[in-house]
Amino acid sequence: MSLEPHVSLFIYDEGQCDPKKCTSKKMLRFHLAYEVRTLRHLPHGAIVLNPMAEKALSREDQEAALAHGIVVMDLSWANIETFPKVRRDLVQRALPYLLAANPVNWGKPMKLTSAEAIAASLCILGFKEQAAEVLSKFSWGEQFLKLNAEPLERYAAVETSAEVVEVQKDYI
Repeated sequence: MSLEPHVSLFIYDEGQCDPKKCTSKKMLRFHLAYEVRTLRHLPHGAIVLNPMAEKALSREDQEAALAHGIVVMDLSWANIETFPKVRRDLVQRALPYLLAANPVNWGKPMKLTSAEAIAASLCILGFKEQAAEVLSKFSWGEQFLKLNAEPLERYAAVETSAEVVEVQKDYI
């Protein structure tokens, strides 16, 4: 039995992706995350993964993740410019440079599925077991961790957003 703390995971689904390929729906089916039906119901103080956030996710966000959870906004990459506006009490963070391992966007930088984004966040914050649990539900899940092993390890080893951005420069 794991002694690693557990982070609450939340999904806000815009319903823009193919339900058969939707990693969010699969995470919900396996009770790995909670569905949030309206933006108003996002947990106060939660970390919202936003590719356009000004600050990168880092270990300094670990306490907020444990206390309030992580939210993935499930929407199509084709509509990313319409990213929903969220309340000011939510902590918006971007993920650093990583490669997708999902069959649709394999090897493409930053085109992660919701499951990959959640798992990457968990790894960076130091919750590797929970990340592996999320990815275990996908045939390509372990490949994501292998493909990004070095950068994820390095991002997790530093404390601040600025340090994560510095590490990221080695991969861009």
